[in-house]
Amino acid sequence: QVHLVESGGGLVQAGGSLNLSCSASGRTFENYGMGWFRQVPGRGREFVAGISWTGARTEYADSKKDRFLVSRVRGSSAVSLQISSLRPEDTAKYYCVADRVCCRDYPGAWTDWGQGIQVTVSS
Repeated sequence: QVHLVESGGGLVQAGGSLNLSCSASGRTFENYGMGWFRQVPGRGREFVAGISWTGARTEYADSKKDRFLVSRVRGSSAVSLQISSLRPEDTAKYYCVADRVCCRDYPGAWTDWGQGIQVTVSS
C-alpha cells in the first residue's frame, strides 16, 4: 500500500517561511515525479509545484514561482516544498502527490496522494 506522508505544517505568522516535507513508501517510486497541491474549503485542489525523479525538471503554477521552491534529492522518494514570505491567502491544506508522469497541473493527473497537512498563516 502506498503511503505519502506530509510533515512540517502548522501555524505561521505572515511574512515567515515554512518547509513542508513528504516521504513516500509502500512500493518503488523510481522514475516517479512528485509534487504539491493545496486546497481551501469550498474550492478545488490547486496545483502548486512538481518535480521530476531526477530533480532536473520543475514546474510551478504561474502564481507560485516567486515564493515557492520544490526540491528533492535526486532519485529519492521524498520531496520538499519551501514557502517564503507567507501570506494569509496561503492558508490551505497541502497535499503531496506522486505519479509516473511529471508534472501536470491538474489533480486527475496524479495517482498517489497524501492525506494532506494544514498550513495556517496568521496576519
